[in-house]
Amino acid sequence: MQYLKFLFVGILFGIVLVKSEAVSWYRIYEMFKFESFHMFGIIGTAVITGIILLLISKKLKNINGGLMTVPKKEKGFTRYIIGGTIFGLGWALSGACPGPMYILVGTGAFSVIILILAALLGTYVYGLMKDKLPH
Repeated sequence: MQYLKFLFVGILFGIVLVKSEAVSWYRIYEMFKFESFHMFGIIGTAVITGIILLLISKKLKNINGGLMTVPKKEKGFTRYIIGGTIFGLGWALSGACPGPMYILVGTGAFSVIILILAALLGTYVYGLMKDKLPH
């Protein structure tokens, strides 16, 4: 019962993403062809909002009375480029980002279940191979 608030926030977030067309395959297609600013505007707004909320959060005390800290990034720019490229290719080929895939199922696009299963399989295979990959 205590987790019900998270369900409602998730539902609200899903409604916002559907109404803003952030889960629309056509909008994603436009973005990757650089034909429209719509998705770049949504992503840019999210990044700016995240930065502002992070800066505010670092000034506030958490429930334990301490300040929030953000760990330093590990060195190795190349791995972020490779990971981002793989993520972007999957996003461009499927037309769906991992989070909104669940929202698309909620809108009735049940074929996205295949993408969710493929994402879960990819995550499982990564878990099996992570010790053999360069990190």
